[in-house]
Amino acid sequence: MGITDVPILSMLRTRLDWSQARQRVLADNVANADTPHFRARDLAPLKFDAPRGSASAAIPGVTLTRTSTSHMEGVGLSPSPFPNGKAPVYEVRPAGNAVNLEEEMMKVAANQMDFQTATALYTRSLTLIKTALGKR
Repeated sequence: MGITDVPILSMLRTRLDWSQARQRVLADNVANADTPHFRARDLAPLKFDAPRGSASAAIPGVTLTRTSTSHMEGVGLSPSPFPNGKAPVYEVRPAGNAVNLEEEMMKVAANQMDFQTATALYTRSLTLIKTALGKR
Protein backbone atom coordinates (compact mmCIF):
# COMPACT_ATOMS: atom_id res chain seq x y z
CA MET A 1 0.00 0.00 0.00
CA GLY A 2 1.44 3.33 -1.07
CA ILE A 3 1.30 6.62 0.76
CA THR A 4 -1.16 7.92 -1.85
CA ASP A 5 -3.59 5.10 -0.99
CA VAL A 6 -4.22 6.47 2.52
CA PRO A 7 -7.65 8.16 2.22
CA ILE A 8 -6.90 11.16 4.46
CA LEU A 9 -3.69 11.95 2.61
CA SER A 10 -5.45 11.60 -0.73
CA MET A 11 -8.19 14.00 0.38
CA LEU A 12 -5.68 16.49 1.74
CA ARG A 13 -3.71 16.41 -1.52
CA THR A 14 -6.94 17.02 -3.45
CA ARG A 15 -7.73 19.94 -1.13
CA LEU A 16 -4.25 21.39 -1.64
CA ASP A 17 -4.56 21.09 -5.43
CA TRP A 18 -8.00 22.75 -5.30
CA SER A 19 -6.68 25.62 -3.15
CA GLN A 20 -3.81 26.14 -5.57
CA ALA A 21 -6.18 26.27 -8.56
CA ARG A 22 -8.52 28.64 -6.69
CA GLN A 23 -5.57 30.93 -5.90
CA ARG A 24 -4.83 31.16 -9.62
CA VAL A 25 -8.47 32.09 -10.39
CA LEU A 26 -8.59 34.69 -7.61
CA ALA A 27 -5.27 36.19 -8.69
CA ASP A 28 -6.65 36.44 -12.22
CA ASN A 29 -9.69 38.30 -10.85
CA VAL A 30 -7.48 40.80 -9.02
CA ALA A 31 -5.19 41.23 -12.03
CA ASN A 32 -8.17 42.05 -14.25
CA ALA A 33 -9.82 44.44 -11.79
CA ASP A 34 -9.52 47.29 -14.31
CA THR A 35 -10.29 45.30 -17.47
CA PRO A 36 -13.55 46.45 -19.08
CA HIS A 37 -16.42 43.91 -19.07
CA PHE A 38 -14.48 41.42 -16.92
CA ARG A 39 -16.55 39.33 -14.50
CA ALA A 40 -15.02 37.79 -11.37
CA ARG A 41 -14.87 34.00 -11.35
CA ASP A 42 -14.49 31.43 -8.60
CA LEU A 43 -14.24 27.66 -8.34
CA ALA A 44 -17.10 25.54 -7.09
CA PRO A 45 -16.60 24.43 -3.48
CA LEU A 46 -14.78 21.15 -3.08
CA LYS A 47 -17.03 18.36 -1.78
CA PHE A 48 -16.01 14.90 -0.74
CA ASP A 49 -18.67 12.21 -1.03
CA ALA A 50 -19.29 10.01 1.98
CA PRO A 51 -17.90 6.49 1.51
CA ARG A 52 -20.43 3.92 0.45
CA GLY A 53 -21.93 2.00 3.31
CA SER A 54 -20.87 4.75 5.68
CA ALA A 55 -22.81 5.06 8.92
CA SER A 56 -22.94 8.85 8.57
CA ALA A 57 -25.03 8.56 5.40
CA ALA A 58 -27.79 6.73 7.30
CA ILE A 59 -28.09 9.25 10.14
CA PRO A 60 -31.02 11.62 9.62
CA GLY A 61 -30.71 15.33 10.36
CA VAL A 62 -31.42 16.58 13.87
CA THR A 63 -34.03 19.28 14.34
CA LEU A 64 -35.15 21.31 17.31
CA THR A 65 -38.66 20.97 18.70
CA ARG A 66 -40.61 23.84 20.24
CA THR A 67 -42.49 22.64 23.31
CA SER A 68 -44.21 25.99 23.84
CA THR A 69 -45.28 28.81 21.56
CA SER A 70 -43.36 31.23 23.80
CA HIS A 71 -40.06 29.51 22.95
CA MET A 72 -37.84 30.97 20.25
CA GLU A 73 -37.42 29.01 17.04
CA GLY A 74 -34.11 27.30 16.36
CA VAL A 75 -31.69 28.37 13.66
CA GLY A 76 -32.89 27.44 10.22
CA LEU A 77 -36.52 26.92 11.21
CA SER A 78 -37.71 30.36 10.15
CA PRO A 79 -36.42 32.91 7.70
CA SER A 80 -33.92 35.22 9.32
CA PRO A 81 -34.61 38.95 9.34
CA PHE A 82 -30.89 39.54 8.80
CA PRO A 83 -29.31 39.38 5.32
CA ASN A 84 -26.83 36.65 4.55
CA GLY A 85 -23.31 38.08 4.77
CA LYS A 86 -22.09 35.78 2.00
CA ALA A 87 -24.68 36.88 -0.54
CA PRO A 88 -22.97 37.78 -3.82
CA VAL A 89 -22.81 41.47 -4.64
CA TYR A 90 -22.62 42.32 -8.31
CA GLU A 91 -21.56 45.93 -8.52
CA VAL A 92 -20.77 46.86 -12.08
CA ARG A 93 -18.66 49.91 -12.87
CA PRO A 94 -19.40 52.14 -15.85
CA ALA A 95 -16.74 50.27 -17.87
CA GLY A 96 -18.66 47.02 -17.27
CA ASN A 97 -16.17 45.52 -14.79
CA ALA A 98 -17.72 43.58 -11.90
CA VAL A 99 -14.64 42.79 -9.77
CA ASN A 100 -14.87 43.91 -6.14
CA LEU A 101 -11.28 44.06 -4.85
CA GLU A 102 -12.24 43.91 -1.17
CA GLU A 103 -14.31 40.79 -1.71
CA GLU A 104 -11.59 39.15 -3.79
CA MET A 105 -8.91 39.89 -1.18
CA MET A 106 -11.12 38.37 1.54
CA LYS A 107 -11.46 35.23 -0.60
CA VAL A 108 -7.67 35.16 -1.09
CA ALA A 109 -7.10 35.39 2.67
CA ALA A 110 -9.64 32.64 3.39
CA ASN A 111 -8.07 30.45 0.70
CA GLN A 112 -4.62 31.04 2.21
CA MET A 113 -5.84 29.98 5.67
CA ASP A 114 -7.47 26.86 4.23
CA PHE A 115 -4.26 25.99 2.38
CA GLN A 116 -2.14 26.44 5.51
CA THR A 117 -4.54 24.27 7.52
CA ALA A 118 -4.48 21.48 4.93
CA THR A 119 -0.66 21.71 4.74
CA ALA A 120 -0.35 21.42 8.53
CA LEU A 121 -2.70 18.42 8.61
CA TYR A 122 -0.81 16.74 5.77
CA THR A 123 2.54 17.30 7.51
CA ARG A 124 1.24 16.00 10.83
CA SER A 125 -0.29 12.94 9.16
CA LEU A 126 3.04 12.10 7.53
CA THR A 127 4.82 12.61 10.86
CA LEU A 128 2.34 10.24 12.53
CA ILE A 129 2.98 7.59 9.87
CA LYS A 130 6.75 7.99 10.24
CA THR A 131 6.42 7.64 14.02
CA ALA A 132 4.33 4.50 13.62
CA LEU A 133 7.00 3.04 11.32
CA GLY A 134 9.75 3.90 13.80
CA LYS A 135 11.48 6.29 11.40
CA ARG A 136 11.37 9.24 13.77
